[in-house]
Amino acid sequence: MKLNVAVQMDPIARINVRGDSTFALLLEAQKRGHGLSYYTPDKLSQKGADIVAPVQPLTVRDEVDDHFTLGEPKRESLSAFDVILLRQDPPFDLAYITSTHLLERLQPKTLVVNDPAAVRNAPEKLFVMEFPQLMPPTLISRDLDEINAFRDQFGAVVMKPLHGHGGAAVFRIMPQDMNFGSLFDMFSVTFREQWVIQQFLPNVKHGDKRIILVDGEFAGAVNRVPAADDLRSNMVRGGAAAATELTDREREICTTLGPALRKRGLLFVGIDVIDDKLTEINVTSPTGIRAISRLGGPDIAAKIWDVIESKRS
Repeated sequence: MKLNVAVQMDPIARINVRGDSTFALLLEAQKRGHGLSYYTPDKLSQKGADIVAPVQPLTVRDEVDDHFTLGEPKRESLSAFDVILLRQDPPFDLAYITSTHLLERLQPKTLVVNDPAAVRNAPEKLFVMEFPQLMPPTLISRDLDEINAFRDQFGAVVMKPLHGHGGAAVFRIMPQDMNFGSLFDMFSVTFREQWVIQQFLPNVKHGDKRIILVDGEFAGAVNRVPAADDLRSNMVRGGAAAATELTDREREICTTLGPALRKRGLLFVGIDVIDDKLTEINVTSPTGIRAISRLGGPDIAAKIWDVIESKRS
């Protein structure tokens, strides 16, 4: 089966070839003989009932600084594609939300991965709150009294933007922390929405596990160990990737989440677990599959394409 595939992503010239999950998906699609086309989210348009974009034929190579070739752009109806990979990074802002509304109109004729309506309705740090029994104590708020009451109850906390990504603007706030007032003021003027306040888990020093689920099933995992002088374990922030196995509790977390992910059409999902506690469910553009493969783990890109092909057969 040869599929006509388009990818909606950020500028391909800027991606980290060695670590980018999108690139792994593109390499696997090309290996299977699927046709690839590319466009950036800002090029997406709706004309009447038709969703269009100036797509460019795409060829990819697993070579740093020489990883792609693009053909001439041609305006096409996206309904002509069998599959669209929705793989743009946050911020999850009105531009992102608008693109999900447009892509939603292509279904079911065109399979969009992940389902755009489900992506829109599952902001990553809010969707996870549907499973509080799996999480550390967490508050979503920008109210000073609520935040102070939470800090009084739980001591050291982590404060981070509700719609942030890649470890940006993540802070540990200690009890009686003299920086809290300044951080509260900074967050208040920077972020209009509520933000996340979560009990600090000291065992993050041993790693923040990224677990990949494909169509609701466990597919692989990598442990991301933060640098000695950093709270954040994200690999783009200097975290070191290490091979890992799942604990019984982590398998229970996957089993609990699986049906909800399948029901929503969230085919490719990355969850974050610290000390057997779920902290995030990443549905926009989860990373980790190249690191898992390099450490001797399964070929998750191949598994994802197996599922996509089964849904298009």
